[in-house]
Amino acid sequence: MDFTDKINEAKKQKPIQIFSKGHKEIGVNVIKSPVKLVILSMLKDNEMEFDEIVKNTGKSKSTVSVHLKSLRKDGVISFKFDPEDQRRKIFYINSRFLGEIEPPEPFELEEQKTDFLLENIINKNNDSGGKFNFSHLLFHTFRSTLIQEGININPILYESGRRIGLALYEQIKADDVDIFIKNLQVFWEEYGLGRIEFKLGEKIEITTYDCFECELLPKTGKPACYLDSGIIEATLSSFLKKDLKVIETKCYTMGDSCCAFELEPIE
Repeated sequence: MDFTDKINEAKKQKPIQIFSKGHKEIGVNVIKSPVKLVILSMLKDNEMEFDEIVKNTGKSKSTVSVHLKSLRKDGVISFKFDPEDQRRKIFYINSRFLGEIEPPEPFELEEQKTDFLLENIINKNNDSGGKFNFSHLLFHTFRSTLIQEGININPILYESGRRIGLALYEQIKADDVDIFIKNLQVFWEEYGLGRIEFKLGEKIEITTYDCFECELLPKTGKPACYLDSGIIEATLSSFLKKDLKVIETKCYTMGDSCCAFELEPIE
């Protein structure tokens, strides 16, 4: 999807997006305005000059100016002057994207029903001779309920995963890559995250099975392993001492039989 496609997609969708107040304030901003949402979708991956924003939104300069001023006042965005032309302002997002809210589903998801939870989490573990993992039950039910209500907390899950990964790295780090990978695999299985496999080459490919995070979530057609992605990014970036971006290419929620990730360096 190129930049124009992203803008057109943002114009079609009308979820409510939640951003932090900015670096120096506590609280959140709830963004409902369709024009503001389009502006923020453009600024998520790119800094942008005022005239570019006007051109891509298709709105008048005065309309865009009002929305930019409002977003700046709320601490969501900021600007800097173009070093080559001090008359031009370049805008960028100055806060963290926390999630979004869409219209709730008008029905109860199968994955939330009592008999589903009994069969897939509680009885399944008891039948294998072990106690069911209450933390799995809690996480799964909590996240499914948020999906039911149209609340997307993927950015928060990703950031939580990154923080877990940074702390975890200090416990599993090793100079030898094979030992490091083995340590991560042992952690993944011992703490019930599933199984994780690595393929090292020109690019790093990671596959997980029996995924704790998404295996029992409803099939949405979209990847859902944001917690796992954050952990993987933080641990591998720390080991390789370079910034990496994690892209999930397969997921149980997309109908796949496993979850797969590719890691790319951030230029």
